[in-house]
Amino acid sequence: MSESLVKGASKDNVNQGSHFFNISNGNTDIEDFKVKHDNESSIKQEKSYPLNDLRYSANEYFEVMVKQELEINEESIKTQSFEVKLEECEKAISYENTFERQLNAHTNEKQYHCSQCNKTYSYKSVLIRHQMTHTGEKPYQCSQCDKAFSRKSNLINHRKTHTGVKPYECNQCGMDFLLRDMLIKHQQTHTGEKFYQCSVCYKAFSQNGNLTKHQRIHTGEKPYQCSQCDKSFSSNYNLIYHQMTHRGEKPYECSQCGMRFSIKGKLIQHLQTHSGEKLHQCIQCKKTYSNKIGLIRHQMTHTGEKPYQCSQCDKAFSQNSHLINHLKTHSGEKPYKCSQCGMGFSRKDNLIKHQQTHTGEKRYQCSVCCKAFTQNFSLTRHQRTHTGEKLYQCNQCDKYFLTNDILINHQIAHTGEKPYQ
Repeated sequence: MSESLVKGASKDNVNQGSHFFNISNGNTDIEDFKVKHDNESSIKQEKSYPLNDLRYSANEYFEVMVKQELEINEESIKTQSFEVKLEECEKAISYENTFERQLNAHTNEKQYHCSQCNKTYSYKSVLIRHQMTHTGEKPYQCSQCDKAFSRKSNLINHRKTHTGVKPYECNQCGMDFLLRDMLIKHQQTHTGEKFYQCSVCYKAFSQNGNLTKHQRIHTGEKPYQCSQCDKSFSSNYNLIYHQMTHRGEKPYECSQCGMRFSIKGKLIQHLQTHSGEKLHQCIQCKKTYSNKIGLIRHQMTHTGEKPYQCSQCDKAFSQNSHLINHLKTHSGEKPYKCSQCGMGFSRKDNLIKHQQTHTGEKRYQCSVCCKAFTQNFSLTRHQRTHTGEKLYQCNQCDKYFLTNDILINHQIAHTGEKPYQ
């Protein structure tokens, strides 16, 4: 059992003003304390905070903590030594913020509430940091470039990019990293471990942050709001690049044609239009795509995955843009009007398709049989009759089909449904 001296003002001196106890444990673990009060002249009067309750004056500490907990008389406080048993916590609290954190750790209380998005936090400092995502405030500016940050720790990490120092090395491949957490994330690429699983669709992730971002697909949560317009985003990354559109900032330039982009990923996709390179291949049907997003969307046609669910009906979609267009069918909104007949459409591409019925124009021609179509989608579907490509797989048997319509009709055979009687 470790001991430490708890020094404070005597009860007689407390009446002259509020003084607080300084509880110190040195380098030992705290289990018990000896409280000694033999000589008033040797007592220091210092500010600190007791362990088991909110901030108490010396008078309150003696009367409440000692008298009630240990059930001893007031006279013994001045003249006797006694033990104070600390059963709830083994950590000495010397600052108000540290004490608040320790208290909340025991109670799990989240008393700090964001007025803009209703999120709650256990600590005031975390709430303040969160609120910066709404205001866009970035008080920590780099002295070597124009970048600014909402947190001091992010600025410190950013400064390392100027020095080039990368102290964290992967012991498997030798790659160096600026930050320890970057190294940890990288090491998971070697192990392939995915600890974090979505409770809705059971997709697993190697990082908790990626799971949190993914779950916003299901909830529709967009906590990052642009301070210049009403748009909100599911990630801070998307908000940052959106804000560039307000400033007109396009830092990424194509070296071949001079086109500029606000996002590096958009530049990479654009460069592939010059090279014709398609790096991303589907392992099931060998179809290739110039960007990873295109491949992921395509793979959903094989798996049948539809993570975007309509909150007003049972329909689900593989892409968020398709869900947004579908929601307009519930609202009745049809902002796109045909200038020739006045028909309204919820989507611009549907208006364009419709307008071709007035002109009779067939711009899309098959290179094999020269058959022409008014819509590119119709041409794509027709070309599969030449290539034999069958993208749509039944999830109950191994059959593939040319179109989604044929697949749907086939699946009715499994269910026994007879919709047309």
